[in-house]
Amino acid sequence: MTHVPHCMSTQHPDNVSVPFFASSAVLAGEDEIREAYYAFSHLGCDEQMWDVEGKEIDTYVVKKLLSYYPEYFRENVLGDDLRITLRVPNPTVESAEAKILLETLESIPRSYDAARRFYEQDCAPIFEVILPMTTTVRCVNRIYSYYKDHIIRRQHTPISDNDITIADWVGAFAPARIQVIPLFEDVPTMLNAAGIVEEYLADKDVQDQRVFLARSDTAMNYGLASAALANKVALTRFDELSNRIGVRIHPILGMGSAPFRGGLSPRTVERVGDEYPSVTTFSIQSSFKFDYPVSEGRAACEYLKMRSQRPATPVDADRAVSIIDRYSEAYRRHIVELAPRINRMARYVPARRARKLHIGLFGYTRELGGVSLPRAITFTCSLYSLGLPPELIAFEALNADDLAFLHEVYPSFHAKIRDALRFTDPEGPLMTDALRAALEAASFEFTADDDYLALVRRMNSELEIGDSALIGDLLLQAALQRRFLG
Repeated sequence: MTHVPHCMSTQHPDNVSVPFFASSAVLAGEDEIREAYYAFSHLGCDEQMWDVEGKEIDTYVVKKLLSYYPEYFRENVLGDDLRITLRVPNPTVESAEAKILLETLESIPRSYDAARRFYEQDCAPIFEVILPMTTTVRCVNRIYSYYKDHIIRRQHTPISDNDITIADWVGAFAPARIQVIPLFEDVPTMLNAAGIVEEYLADKDVQDQRVFLARSDTAMNYGLASAALANKVALTRFDELSNRIGVRIHPILGMGSAPFRGGLSPRTVERVGDEYPSVTTFSIQSSFKFDYPVSEGRAACEYLKMRSQRPATPVDADRAVSIIDRYSEAYRRHIVELAPRINRMARYVPARRARKLHIGLFGYTRELGGVSLPRAITFTCSLYSLGLPPELIAFEALNADDLAFLHEVYPSFHAKIRDALRFTDPEGPLMTDALRAALEAASFEFTADDDYLALVRRMNSELEIGDSALIGDLLLQAALQRRFLG
């Protein structure tokens, strides 16, 4: 692996503003081809996640990029300088989309052929796939083995008795193997992620392995502090694993612009980079790309590409898990209570990407009575619009010792709480006496702007009355002030 990307443009729809090149507010189809080019050429991203999970997707992305923008991609080689990385469905969890995985894997050799014709040499523009909701090593190995044993190996099989092989008929299949990037999304699996990766690498001759830690769905399902602590424990254990087995492990961290979903924006890159020193690649989501001036976005990407990596900050895992357990329990209890109001507001959050439902903890969990909630971006936007940013939920479950520990291992936690308080209605219907007292005891102050508070209060008033066309407009005005949808 000659070059490991640092800035992965993704298709997470957390943007308020509609990009100039889009044919509609809901990005899909050719707009996503243009988006990939924009991320590479204007922002300086060196990777585009091509998301096949939960949405209609164009598997001819490589061919289209090379044919639409030939001059740019002759100077910036796909598979070398730049990367297209597929996020595929996980058949173990997403049975309705299971066969889309097979179609997507079949497209990799076709993309290879398109690049070889364009560059007039062997070139693998796609050689990695991301497997979401990874929970066991078997899930990862199935992807790796299916490609190797059922796509590559069959090219040597005769079409019929006494006939030519498949490769003789349609051409050779390449690349010979792909690498699978496990994406860990729930806290228990994240805490065991290093063990899963070690088992996966045990029978493979590789020098580099990328791993992906979620932040958005993890925060939605377990709360802000739990998501961050789980990330940090996993990163520490990846460092230990790398040192023990001699394989370079390159973590990817999925972060949105909203503090709850990671807090990575063009204006926070230095803080985030310092707080996660061992992370190689950060996700550049839609709000980062479209809700800030392009000059700020490009400068931020350049910073992330130039920063030096360091070992992960050590974390007392036992102490972290103790906080996670107590805090997550309180967080989930609050979310069950808030779910009806969240779902009512969610109807007014505009779509920014043609996507289907992503299966998450609240979609099927039994212990929470089957509470169903919207996707993480809509969930976050709904709570901000209600005047209770999700960063604050269950804050009262943290005692003074917990806060001191968080300040030590997760320094930006306090900054994220302060950021959230800028958009909080201290007199709103969702603010409890316990939460207000806990914030005041920790010396936090409510600092919301009067204009923003007026928007939130009017939204809540309209929501009490019933359906109102005004709510959607007010919601967008508030989101523009925050510079993220959710």
